[in-house]
Amino acid sequence: MSAIITIDGPGGSGKGTVTCLVAKQLGFRCLDSGALYRILALDSIKNGIALDNADLISKSASSLDVEFFNGKVLLKGEDVTDAIRGEDIGEAASKIAIYSLVRDELLHFQKSFAVAPGLVADGRDMGTQVFPQAELKIYLTASAEERAKRRHKQLIAAGQGGSLRALVKDIQARDQRDIGRETAPLRPAEDSILIDSTGMTIEEVVQKIVNLWHKAP
Repeated sequence: MSAIITIDGPGGSGKGTVTCLVAKQLGFRCLDSGALYRILALDSIKNGIALDNADLISKSASSLDVEFFNGKVLLKGEDVTDAIRGEDIGEAASKIAIYSLVRDELLHFQKSFAVAPGLVADGRDMGTQVFPQAELKIYLTASAEERAKRRHKQLIAAGQGGSLRALVKDIQARDQRDIGRETAPLRPAEDSILIDSTGMTIEEVVQKIVNLWHKAP
């Protein structure tokens, strides 16, 4: 049986980076569930599917050809690692994630990642919906302002601009949409451990989770 650690939390809290680093330290597999929604959003846009067409998007999800390989994300063999990280794709992913049909199609795919020796999975409902049996559940968060600053630095490093104030508003709007959706809303699992990463380095967060894992019964 596979050991499982889930790391849930709002967008921009550092879940993806932390998840992969924790997985590397423990020798576990890494699942960036948020990337699946970004990949599906990108695939839908490429195929001209409207983001409010839940039926067509769910059909695309059922035959999604995606692979995670050496830190790269491949969609139908094409490297889309950078393409799915755009702010527009993140916004689109948040919109299609509200559809229960889409989430149901991706659920089986997500569960298939749980193989020995273990898995570290990040997302918004890993501990509440996908892997409720996980031995360690983390809810990783940070203030909207802190998350906006991190995203702003990423955009600048990528040679893009963007208003910090606008990013704060976008993050707050996305939080409300994720929290308020009817299907699998963003919320901490009852048995999760809250980590507020505001003011913490990535290394400090990773080490705290690794220490919690080693202390787990």
